[in-house]
Amino acid sequence: MNYISTRDPSVKVSSAKAISEGISADGGLFVPESIPSVSLDEIASLAQAGYMERAKNILGRFLTDFTGEELDACVKGAYETGFSDERIAPVVRLRDNIYILELFKGPTCAFKDMALQILPRLLTVANSKVAQGIETVILVATSGDTGKAALEGFKDVENTRILVFYPSDGVSAMQKLQMCTQEGNNVAVSAIRGNFDDAQNGVKKIFTDKRIGDILRSHGKAFSSANSINWGRLAPQIVYYFSAYCDLVKAGSIRCGDKINITVPTGNFGNILAAYYAREMGLPVSKLICASNSNSVLTEFLTTGVYNRNRQFYTTISPSMDILISSNLERLLFSLAGSEKVKEWMSLLASEGKYTVDAGTLAKIKDIFAAGFCGDDATKRTIASNFKENGYLCDTHTGVAVTVYNEYRARTNDTTPTVIAATASPFKFSAAVLEAIDGRQEGLDEFEMVDRLARISSLECPAPLAGLKDKPVRFPGCCEKSGMEAVVLKMAGV
Repeated sequence: MNYISTRDPSVKVSSAKAISEGISADGGLFVPESIPSVSLDEIASLAQAGYMERAKNILGRFLTDFTGEELDACVKGAYETGFSDERIAPVVRLRDNIYILELFKGPTCAFKDMALQILPRLLTVANSKVAQGIETVILVATSGDTGKAALEGFKDVENTRILVFYPSDGVSAMQKLQMCTQEGNNVAVSAIRGNFDDAQNGVKKIFTDKRIGDILRSHGKAFSSANSINWGRLAPQIVYYFSAYCDLVKAGSIRCGDKINITVPTGNFGNILAAYYAREMGLPVSKLICASNSNSVLTEFLTTGVYNRNRQFYTTISPSMDILISSNLERLLFSLAGSEKVKEWMSLLASEGKYTVDAGTLAKIKDIFAAGFCGDDATKRTIASNFKENGYLCDTHTGVAVTVYNEYRARTNDTTPTVIAATASPFKFSAAVLEAIDGRQEGLDEFEMVDRLARISSLECPAPLAGLKDKPVRFPGCCEKSGMEAVVLKMAGV
């Protein structure tokens, strides 16, 4: 299995090199040269297996230059410990034939753990194959959850340093506390004065700057990424959609071969792109329903074919989706339209902030995707009604997904069994969740709100979050967008 660049298919590298480098030198993203297929018989067999066996099976189809022993060690290292549920990614019934895929049972209580617990292990193996003797410098831009999950996954990993940038006013109090108290001798965190797109653009610019790359190489170092632009981050996310389907089959909720819909709250398009790849591999999926918050650039694109980031940016109660430049969309466009059109559209996005796909590409998109968005008030109403009527408490991002799915179902009368990706613990966004179910809380600090939310919901705050209360802040710093390069070079020790 070779990997090619979305902007130049003549670029071919192994999976190890794609994971080690993170992004192609031409600015494109690595994608598999072909999509492996999974038969219904194989899915039926996987339904009888556990999560780790499913992970080894699916990942092994993409990471063909990893030995079975190497892949087994990576999977066991990622998932044997550190998750609060032995099922790793459990599926629970919300109502009727609607199911919640809980992706927040890992050590940072967010779906990013599903990939970022295994990525450091994949990267270590990859570097042993293609980059021996090189220290890897991981650069991360985060809208909240990726940063902490990456820090936790890479802390004290040998021959690795990790630096995370986050928008100073664009994450929840709990997300900020998670990052700024991070332990580890090879980690660093910095806020930037700007939004997530500013952080992401700054990281990508540094990543592809030949001058900076040469400086690092002269010191025996090289960049890589823990964002979902890295194939090693994206591939593990494909696994949990297969796993959810297998769990429904095993439980008798569906028969193997029955189609399902999948609803995903997303801003950077990586989480729903993984579901798209699962569908392309043969997972019986009818519609992929993309849920956005008020930053509705993806909803507009998937319904009209116009991608326009020149719009008002909203800071919402679902901050991990506060994004106007969805990097992973490039991989979908490559799959549907090819590299020449991708290069044209990405050039227009960089120069004008917008592009419009052709009618043929839009038709393909609309055949696969549905989309919708909602604001904070609708999200809170859904959190409250879900809790009252179904006894299920969801976080603000999952609240967006449930809202958009409910609207889709009412609009289309599509009653296909549906899996909704739940991306974080509600305790990571206690202020907004508590307000939704109990009204505005005046004068309470973060952990007083956590305690109150636990009492009202009869849920226990996850230990990794409760344990932050007395941890010292290690990384209080904040820089301008223009100062990101200097922070990177200082952290890298060059």
